[in-house]
Amino acid sequence: MASQDELACVYAALILADDEVAITADKLKTILKAAGVGVEPYWPTLFSKALDGVNVKELITNIGSGAGAAPVAAAAAAPAAEEKKEEKKEEKKEESEESDEDMGFGLFD
Repeated sequence: MASQDELACVYAALILADDEVAITADKLKTILKAAGVGVEPYWPTLFSKALDGVNVKELITNIGSGAGAAPVAAAAAAPAAEEKKEEKKEEKKEESEESDEDMGFGLFD
């Protein structure tokens, strides 16, 4: 769960992104100070470095478009992979049973 310091920095970064202003530690500190929110001094620097060169608006608008495709595809492929494993196991069992019969002796001969 996010701390209050993290949330305050997230909101400050969203304000800057909405105004199309570069997200820097100084600007985050200015917004937080104007809002009367005190945070640990490392949070604004951490956020500014993490969001350096990132288009925050694009990041927010594309949350569901690309991120969900890979997990859904992986989830769909998982049952198919399990079925293949089961088929291989069944084939091995059938091969072992056939090999005993081919040799001319069985369990109750």
